[in-house]
Amino acid sequence: MANRERIGANRLVVGAHYGTLDFLAQRVTAVIMAIYTVVIIGGILFSSELNFETWRGLFSFTVGSLPLGQLLATLFFLSLSWHAWIGVRDIWMDYVKPAGLRLLLQVLTLLWLVASVVFFAKIIWSL
Repeated sequence: MANRERIGANRLVVGAHYGTLDFLAQRVTAVIMAIYTVVIIGGILFSSELNFETWRGLFSFTVGSLPLGQLLATLFFLSLSWHAWIGVRDIWMDYVKPAGLRLLLQVLTLLWLVASVVFFAKIIWSL
């Protein structure tokens, strides 16, 4: 029996393990987004009234001269974009068989995500 055919505990493991980094990135970004969501919901629940100034205050919260609200919102949105990229890219790779169409969809997805990040940054850093 050739080494490639071994199955079970003695299985020969080969490959670059590309999926491991993507798996970890999905989990880390999900944890970042979950924590941020809990913090924002807590900020909303514990505010006396919900209006534009309260909402703006959540994002313009500073510690000293550090714009913590904007930094955390940016971290959340970058995590969301990376999380979405990995998920959508995997969908294109699994279900779109023609390589040209798959590449086109991946490029369009990437352009859309980059444009979304730029638009988000323009909004959140103009507060």
